[in-house]
Amino acid sequence: MRFVVRAAAALAALFLPLASLVGLAAPAHAATAATATYAKTQDWGTGFEGRWTVTNSGSTALGSWTIEWDFPSGTSVTSAWDADVTHSGTHWTARNKSYNGTLAPGASVSFGFNGTGSGSPGNCTLNGGSCDGGTTVPGDNPPSAPGTPTASDVTDTSVKLSWSAASDDKGVTDYDVLRDGAKVATVTSASYTDTALSAGTDYSYTVQARDTAGQRGPASGAVTVHTTGGTTPPPTSPGAVKLGYFTEWGIYGRGYNVKNVVTSGSAAKITHINYAFGNVTGGKCAIGDSYADYDKAFTADQSVSGVADTWDQPLRGNFNQLRELKAAYPNIKVLWSFGGWTWSGGFGEAAKNPAAFAQSCYDLVKDSRWADVFDGIDIDWEYPNACGLSCDSSGPAAFKNLMAALRAKFGAHFLVTAATTADGSAGGKIDATDYAGAASYVDWYNVMTYDFFGAFSPQGPTAPHSPLTSYSGIPTAGFTTADAIARYKAQGVPANKLLIGIGFYGRGWTGVTQDAPGGTATGAAPGTYEPGIEDYKVLKTSCPVTGTVAGTAYAHCGSNWWSYDTPATIGTKMAWARSQGLGGAFFWEFSGDTGNGELVSALSGGLS
Repeated sequence: MRFVVRAAAALAALFLPLASLVGLAAPAHAATAATATYAKTQDWGTGFEGRWTVTNSGSTALGSWTIEWDFPSGTSVTSAWDADVTHSGTHWTARNKSYNGTLAPGASVSFGFNGTGSGSPGNCTLNGGSCDGGTTVPGDNPPSAPGTPTASDVTDTSVKLSWSAASDDKGVTDYDVLRDGAKVATVTSASYTDTALSAGTDYSYTVQARDTAGQRGPASGAVTVHTTGGTTPPPTSPGAVKLGYFTEWGIYGRGYNVKNVVTSGSAAKITHINYAFGNVTGGKCAIGDSYADYDKAFTADQSVSGVADTWDQPLRGNFNQLRELKAAYPNIKVLWSFGGWTWSGGFGEAAKNPAAFAQSCYDLVKDSRWADVFDGIDIDWEYPNACGLSCDSSGPAAFKNLMAALRAKFGAHFLVTAATTADGSAGGKIDATDYAGAASYVDWYNVMTYDFFGAFSPQGPTAPHSPLTSYSGIPTAGFTTADAIARYKAQGVPANKLLIGIGFYGRGWTGVTQDAPGGTATGAAPGTYEPGIEDYKVLKTSCPVTGTVAGTAYAHCGSNWWSYDTPATIGTKMAWARSQGLGGAFFWEFSGDTGNGELVSALSGGLS
């Protein structure tokens, strides 16, 4: 969703792909302290996409990993990412990259590849030991992945799951059934009925087979199930959060000022604004762009108050405009957001001394020149104990410790929030950090439920960048809003502390001939500021919607293919958020909306 830029032309980098960031911080020296699992994440007939996930199940950090496996003749790797893959005949070897060679206890790292053929890997070893973390049984391969479960007999509180059997050279003894990544049952047949579920709730299921030697095979594909009941959305409380991000650089090439929040009609429909971004450097909070923040003089026609700034007034810039906005709309609370894509690298140093970091943030946010402007602080760390623009290895407790220090310093009545990953895959970024432990210190999490797919994979397949739920052919299991929210809930984060995110922009490819998702492409579609990204206000007329999938929209115009949210799909997502008992929603960011704020209207109306 975000990062720091000075010119509007750099905006699109802000939406750097979640899909390209799946690798966490990685790997292994003791085979008994780590496991490796395989999943085929996509199959398009003439080829497939596979993914290996290494998990550190030990109590100490692992420093490197090497996975080896055999493919049957006719099956091979054609390209790979986040690992160096080589082979000798049908024997394949994958080694970590330089940037993902350290894996904290309990963390995971994934790498993917494209391949041809229909075979599954066998004889898997991780750093010389069995991929299931135990001793390799000579002459005994682990079982294959079972088929993706299918759901039937769905009720308010139960669901029946069935799957095609796994195969094994010595025989399959049983299956582990995993709900939202946690084992809920072990069964001997290829079906299971899960009970004691909550009505109107999303759950994600996978299955893993075990052979006669106790070796576990790779997990199946995931199926998302929505239980019946709970169809009448609970009334949203008056405190439902309706939050938008305002970017400091929007006043430059985009010409979007705080006054536009008023003229669009959006100021009357939101509850909170996150001002992005402050910097994180040297273990401290710091100013992002001093000219935009507190120095730029706005003319009368640019000013919220209609009065021009003077050369000698104590505070100018966006901060003064936000002050004027709050005077006109006292219901709006403003938070200062620190970090973002570009500046998240500074959090690793901050995590070494959380108290000192919190003190620096307090001193900056509470500066007497603008202390009245801010009602809270937002931490946008992309990503704790995982990889973003750089890889972090602070450990799963670092984020919790940072949020605890901020809460202790700012006190109970100052808002403390965080923007967080939406990687709902098994062993993904949510699993890398103790978000549940940190939840007691924060008011809410802004879950960045967009940027799942895009032209950062230039040849496709085309896919909506913000799917609400899974769908047949989705490129990566777990990359949906429903999967992300389910995983946070399973970890123990209260539903009312979760906000879903809406992107006021689209992601697109060019060289596409297929209308439906899943088509091939030749690269990123042209965009105003960056290839592959365009504002909603442009796309609604330049490439109107031609279809919907998984709760969001897509458009095929000429050779270009775009996905983006509309007022209608935002309405669907807001109804879903209400049905889940979530705390509200947020969006990135104001300037992508139309001049009359139609997306903000849809978001606000859907939560009212």
